[in-house]
Amino acid sequence: MRKDKLYFLTFLSISVIFTAIAGVALHYLIRASTYELLEAHLEFSKKEAKTFATLLSHQLANGVAKDATVSYTQTSLRGTDLERGFLSVYDWSGRVICHPDIKNVGQQASANKSFVSSVTDDLSPENFYDLLMVRQGELSEESIVQESEVIHLYPVQNSDWIVASHVNITNISSQLDEIKRRFYLIFLVMGLIVILSYVITVRFIGSAYEKRLELKNQKLEDEVINLSKLNRAVGDYQQKVNEKRPQTHSNDSNTKKRILTYIRNELLPIPIGEIAHIYTENTITYVVRFNGKRSTSNLSLDELFSNLDNSYFFRANRQFIIAISAINKIVKYGNNQLKILVSPNSEVDIIISKNRAAEFKQWLNL
Repeated sequence: MRKDKLYFLTFLSISVIFTAIAGVALHYLIRASTYELLEAHLEFSKKEAKTFATLLSHQLANGVAKDATVSYTQTSLRGTDLERGFLSVYDWSGRVICHPDIKNVGQQASANKSFVSSVTDDLSPENFYDLLMVRQGELSEESIVQESEVIHLYPVQNSDWIVASHVNITNISSQLDEIKRRFYLIFLVMGLIVILSYVITVRFIGSAYEKRLELKNQKLEDEVINLSKLNRAVGDYQQKVNEKRPQTHSNDSNTKKRILTYIRNELLPIPIGEIAHIYTENTITYVVRFNGKRSTSNLSLDELFSNLDNSYFFRANRQFIIAISAINKIVKYGNNQLKILVSPNSEVDIIISKNRAAEFKQWLNL
């Protein structure tokens, strides 16, 4: 249950993070794509208007009559696609001279129905976008369907005519909406793929980690059981040795009943039964008794251990000799090593290496 909750929270967190990032990215990408589309419309409209105006000015400069030029122009513009964008010709009074829809010829252009009053030579995609949003709002409020808007004007030399480039606002709005829909769809699919892939990956890695953790826990449990057995064995062995120790020492001629130590310049013999542990530090051998008092010896650990009862004392390492009665607890230490806690407490850790751990267990008759 806790794992399912963790996976759910992971899914929720990734979803929130992706949504926040996608929101910022979508805003930037849609804006950039919109400006590119509008810039393409502007550039195309400007070039088309300029080319058409240049063609008309050449015709007039070559002596073609205005009426004939108007007739030819009207014939050229007839049938132009009104759904995308088209050209028309005005005179300086604003009267329509040529238009793809012949019904508009002769009508007066109205500034409140076009961008004519807002058209500038340096109309940028950003300004075009702002004007587009304003006109969309006006059309929406007025519920009027307007076919086109003038976004560029170019004068015809040698005449009082102006070539106007129109764009269909509804068509551009549809293109912008299509761009938005595509971006939303792409990010939605991408989000589902990324989030699901991440969650599946996390779940897969989590499962693998849980298996490893279970193995470690099982191994730890086995080690705890083994340490419990070892500590019980220490207690049993302590009781066993203490029961047999008086008889053993009385019959064993190789072991001493006491060792000679020093406290400053004073000689102090210590009975073997009072020794808790012996250790070396900075080439000095210290003998620690159960009452916590410490004295020094001139003998090395090897010499001392050779004169001690091996059933009662154990050589833990090169630095320590410990008495079975002084062992308080055995704990795991490092990589398959054992740490011996003694009473009285030792200032230096008593560590039994991995190699000597087996000998220590054998010493305890395990």
